[in-house]
Amino acid sequence: MNIAEAQDVKHFLLQSHDQYRELAERHHELDDRLHTLIGKSHLSESEQVEEVTLKKRKLALKDRMEEIVLEWARDHHASTS
Repeated sequence: MNIAEAQDVKHFLLQSHDQYRELAERHHELDDRLHTLIGKSHLSESEQVEEVTLKKRKLALKDRMEEIVLEWARDHHASTS
């Protein structure tokens, strides 16, 4: 699957796959919070911990979203072969 195809699948899943859409929304929320923290000139110790935690949670969400894309592509490819 090339980049354009992957983007098409992601767009399709955002419209049709509830779990994928929920993961994407959560990822966006975490990204917004992370940008808020990064925009500060100084982070407290708890904010530094939060920043690391947010990055890890975002990565976990992104990994799961990618799994869904690959599963969909595999299943879709199998059904069209």
